[in-house]
Amino acid sequence: QVQLVESGGGLVQAGGSLRLSCAASGLTFSRYTMGWFRQAPGKEREFVVAIRWTGGNTYYSDSVKGRFTISRDNAKNTVYLQMNSLKPEDTAAYYCAAAFLVVTGLDVIDNYNYWGQGTQVTVSS
Repeated sequence: QVQLVESGGGLVQAGGSLRLSCAASGLTFSRYTMGWFRQAPGKEREFVVAIRWTGGNTYYSDSVKGRFTISRDNAKNTVYLQMNSLKPEDTAAYYCAAAFLVVTGLDVIDNYNYWGQGTQVTVSS
Protein backbone atom coordinates (compact mmCIF):
# COMPACT_ATOMS: atom_id res chain seq x y z
CA GLN A 1 0.00 0.00 0.00
CA VAL A 2 1.45 3.31 -1.12
CA GLN A 3 1.47 6.13 1.38
CA LEU A 4 2.66 9.71 1.09
CA VAL A 5 2.67 11.56 4.40
CA GLU A 6 3.31 15.28 4.50
CA SER A 7 4.46 17.18 7.54
CA GLY A 8 5.88 20.56 8.48
CA GLY A 9 2.96 22.84 7.75
CA GLY A 10 1.84 25.56 10.13
CA LEU A 11 1.27 29.23 10.74
CA VAL A 12 4.02 31.68 9.88
CA GLN A 13 4.30 35.42 9.42
CA ALA A 14 4.94 36.92 6.02
CA GLY A 15 8.64 36.79 5.20
CA GLY A 16 9.12 33.67 7.28
CA SER A 17 10.12 30.15 6.31
CA LEU A 18 8.77 26.64 6.57
CA ARG A 19 10.12 23.27 5.52
CA LEU A 20 7.69 20.63 4.36
CA SER A 21 8.54 16.95 4.24
CA CYS A 22 6.84 14.10 2.43
CA ALA A 23 7.71 10.57 3.50
CA ALA A 24 6.85 7.87 0.97
CA SER A 25 6.34 4.17 1.55
CA GLY A 26 5.12 1.21 -0.47
CA LEU A 27 6.75 2.28 -3.72
CA THR A 28 10.14 2.32 -5.40
CA PHE A 29 10.75 5.94 -4.54
CA SER A 30 13.75 6.46 -6.83
CA ARG A 31 11.58 5.76 -9.89
CA TYR A 32 9.05 8.45 -9.08
CA THR A 33 9.07 12.07 -10.03
CA MET A 34 7.91 13.92 -6.94
CA GLY A 35 5.84 17.05 -7.00
CA TRP A 36 4.25 19.56 -4.68
CA PHE A 37 0.90 21.09 -5.44
CA ARG A 38 -1.24 23.46 -3.42
CA GLN A 39 -4.88 24.36 -3.16
CA ALA A 40 -6.34 27.47 -1.57
CA PRO A 41 -9.98 27.62 -0.50
CA GLY A 42 -12.25 28.14 -3.47
CA LYS A 43 -9.44 27.67 -5.96
CA GLU A 44 -8.22 24.82 -8.13
CA ARG A 45 -5.22 22.75 -7.16
CA GLU A 46 -2.11 24.21 -8.75
CA PHE A 47 1.40 23.04 -9.48
CA VAL A 48 4.17 24.39 -7.28
CA VAL A 49 7.35 22.44 -7.99
CA ALA A 50 8.63 19.02 -9.04
CA ILE A 51 11.85 17.06 -9.08
CA ARG A 52 12.41 14.38 -11.69
CA TRP A 53 13.18 10.79 -10.78
CA THR A 54 16.15 10.75 -13.16
CA GLY A 55 18.75 13.48 -13.20
CA GLY A 56 17.17 15.34 -10.35
CA ASN A 57 16.04 18.19 -12.60
CA THR A 58 13.72 20.61 -10.87
CA TYR A 59 10.83 22.69 -12.20
CA TYR A 60 9.19 25.59 -10.44
CA SER A 61 6.08 27.60 -11.00
CA ASP A 62 6.79 31.25 -11.63
CA SER A 63 5.01 32.22 -8.43
CA VAL A 64 7.54 30.43 -6.21
CA LYS A 65 10.72 30.54 -8.28
CA GLY A 66 13.58 31.96 -6.24
CA ARG A 67 11.76 31.45 -2.93
CA PHE A 68 11.05 27.71 -2.75
CA THR A 69 13.50 24.83 -3.12
CA ILE A 70 12.64 21.19 -3.66
CA SER A 71 15.02 18.36 -2.82
CA ARG A 72 14.85 14.62 -2.37
CA ASP A 73 16.67 11.98 -0.38
CA ASN A 74 16.19 8.62 -2.08
CA ALA A 75 17.84 6.81 0.83
CA LYS A 76 15.12 8.14 3.14
CA ASN A 77 12.26 7.98 0.60
CA THR A 78 11.57 11.60 1.39
CA VAL A 79 11.05 14.79 -0.59
CA TYR A 80 11.39 18.22 0.96
CA LEU A 81 10.09 21.68 0.17
CA GLN A 82 11.98 24.58 1.69
CA MET A 83 9.81 27.68 1.54
CA ASN A 84 11.40 31.06 2.19
CA SER A 85 10.11 34.63 1.95
CA LEU A 86 6.59 33.37 2.40
CA LYS A 87 3.71 35.58 1.33
CA PRO A 88 0.05 35.57 2.37
CA GLU A 89 -0.84 34.34 -1.12
CA ASP A 90 1.16 31.17 -0.40
CA THR A 91 -1.55 30.18 2.09
CA ALA A 92 -2.98 26.84 0.99
CA ALA A 93 -3.08 23.14 1.66
CA TYR A 94 0.10 21.65 0.21
CA TYR A 95 0.04 18.20 -1.33
CA CYS A 96 2.86 15.85 -2.15
CA ALA A 97 2.42 13.66 -5.22
CA ALA A 98 4.31 10.87 -6.98
CA ALA A 99 4.47 10.18 -10.72
CA PHE A 100 5.96 6.90 -11.97
CA LEU A 101 8.83 7.39 -14.46
CA VAL A 102 7.40 10.71 -15.62
CA VAL A 103 9.90 13.04 -17.31
CA THR A 104 7.59 15.55 -18.99
CA GLY A 105 4.36 17.22 -18.01
CA LEU A 106 5.49 17.53 -14.43
CA ASP A 107 2.90 20.23 -13.82
CA VAL A 108 0.02 18.06 -14.99
CA ILE A 109 -2.09 16.75 -12.15
CA ASP A 110 -3.26 13.70 -14.09
CA ASN A 111 0.33 12.50 -14.50
CA TYR A 112 0.60 11.79 -10.78
CA ASN A 113 -0.30 8.36 -9.52
CA TYR A 114 -0.35 8.92 -5.77
CA TRP A 115 -1.17 11.82 -3.47
CA GLY A 116 -0.70 12.66 0.16
CA GLN A 117 -3.40 13.94 2.46
CA GLY A 118 -2.05 17.47 2.51
CA THR A 119 -0.59 19.81 5.10
CA GLN A 120 -1.87 23.32 5.76
CA VAL A 121 0.36 26.35 5.35
CA THR A 122 -0.99 29.67 6.58
CA VAL A 123 0.95 32.89 6.09
CA SER A 124 -0.25 35.90 8.06
CA SER A 125 0.33 39.45 6.90
